[in-house]
Amino acid sequence: MPGSEREDADRGGRVPERLVVGRIVRPHGVRGEVLVESLSDAPQRFRAGALLGAERPDGRVATLTVESSRGSGGRLLVRFREIADRDGAEAARGTLLSIPSSEAMTPPEGSYFPHQIEGLEVADESGRRIGRIARVVSAPAHDVWVVDVGGGEVMLPAVAEVIRSVDLQSGRITIRPQPGMLE
Repeated sequence: MPGSEREDADRGGRVPERLVVGRIVRPHGVRGEVLVESLSDAPQRFRAGALLGAERPDGRVATLTVESSRGSGGRLLVRFREIADRDGAEAARGTLLSIPSSEAMTPPEGSYFPHQIEGLEVADESGRRIGRIARVVSAPAHDVWVVDVGGGEVMLPAVAEVIRSVDLQSGRITIRPQPGMLE
């Protein structure tokens, strides 16, 4: 049940205006190229001509235009039109790259973006309230949904044996806890 890129008015949540699809890790070379960690399942996000938001510390979003990109050890080497040299690339280190949420892909059936499930109420199959989803942690095998249980956290593996249903309309997730999971 993994999400891909990162309100549901019925549950009182909020759709983020922008979804983060990557992060500039560091400069590469002297001509402004940067190493980017892609956080998107959509490779076209970094194709030549793509426009990405660059989240600034003050909350403003600048636009970066991809000139070129190529794979490099599980990451991407990207050249942006607006970054001309190593100094510009160094200044961009750590920058989050984003898209408007309106451009997000639709997740496959049974999959959810983290922003869709964060804040949802969690209950067991008998209806007993457990808590609320605080955050989603991506892991190699499957995502882990962290539930705030008021005074602590419980980690739920996002697998069919545990997650029995997700109802975005009602804002509720039903789980079948495994022995020892809620202790």
